[in-house]
Amino acid sequence: MRIAFAGNPNSGKTTMYNALTGENERVGNWAGVTIGKKESPIKKEFYDFTEDLIAVDLPGAYSMSP
Repeated sequence: MRIAFAGNPNSGKTTMYNALTGENERVGNWAGVTIGKKESPIKKEFYDFTEDLIAVDLPGAYSMSP
């Protein structure tokens, strides 16, 4: 199962991704640091399922409207 972190720029999506996965993706206090999709398994210590959970870090979006 994949869990995507989507939302406004500079809202903590990559910080949450790093905390849950143990990755060390670059973060900053400005928009545009994450420019592409990143995927990594969530550490097993955070859930108790047999199925793997995959975290997906997405770049910030100013609008979700078409």
